[in-house]
Amino acid sequence: MEETRRFLTSLGLPAGDAYDLPTSTKRFPDGAQYRLEIPSTESGPALAAIIEEAKRYELTIHRISQGSGVMLMTDAEILEMARLAISQQMEISLFARPNAAWDTGAMAVASGGKTVAPRLRGQEQLVHCLEDVRRAAALGIRSVLLADDGALWVANEMRQQGLLPPDMQFKISVMMASANPASIRLLEKLGADTFNIPTDLSLPQIAAIRQAVDIPLDIYVEAPDDLGGFVRLYEIPELIRIAAPVYIKFGLRNAPNIYPTGTHLASTALALTRERVRRARLGMDIIKRYYPDAVMSQPGASGLAIPHNL
Repeated sequence: MEETRRFLTSLGLPAGDAYDLPTSTKRFPDGAQYRLEIPSTESGPALAAIIEEAKRYELTIHRISQGSGVMLMTDAEILEMARLAISQQMEISLFARPNAAWDTGAMAVASGGKTVAPRLRGQEQLVHCLEDVRRAAALGIRSVLLADDGALWVANEMRQQGLLPPDMQFKISVMMASANPASIRLLEKLGADTFNIPTDLSLPQIAAIRQAVDIPLDIYVEAPDDLGGFVRLYEIPELIRIAAPVYIKFGLRNAPNIYPTGTHLASTALALTRERVRRARLGMDIIKRYYPDAVMSQPGASGLAIPHNL
């Protein structure tokens, strides 16, 4: 076993989980340790509600992310979200859909096959996913969520060859589920700009991942029920210390899954969005109480994938 550990170290990987919980010295480009993200922001009205609640709670929200997918938004709806985000110097990340869970295959809904649900099923679905990415970019969006390593590789090739803007960012969804330093480092090499780790990793496991990769980690401190339902608010200060640069992400337990959303779920989506911002206020209070020296990015900070004006 020690020989295996030495070989991992020779590759620049940790020898094991980091039980000593070392302080991360890595930072965002602006020198900050953490940023705040509100997920499942599915529409312009939802983003407007976040802006309203953030002002009421005196919060800076750096990024919002969406899960229903580019394909389920009109151009006008995407442009509305982009304009609102630009006004706040905030990043938007839209999901590039569809995937196996939305396809006609049966494995994704079988008890033993749900792990394939976020993956792309067949080459046609890869084409559809990449069309989502290209359409988002054409409408000024500069960040998309991906949940398939093949899509990440191809999208990164498109970025390098000029088919996508050079400042386009690829945010890896929690549904990718890579859970060890080697796997996440591989995705970083494939072009990932930020990675959402699984919701149930321990602090030593997260600290080991940070030793191996440089890109920001996105961490649910409250996870939706279908992702475990964990409420880890008291761990936020340690997560910032050991995992910086990190996006602290506020999901919501005891809430329905709203993907794909639409007007039939508008009131529910808005109520959930407002509560996520309140949860972020609770999280910020814990940071101020237990890690007051932690450094947060300002609005419009370097590295944020803020939409472009069209």
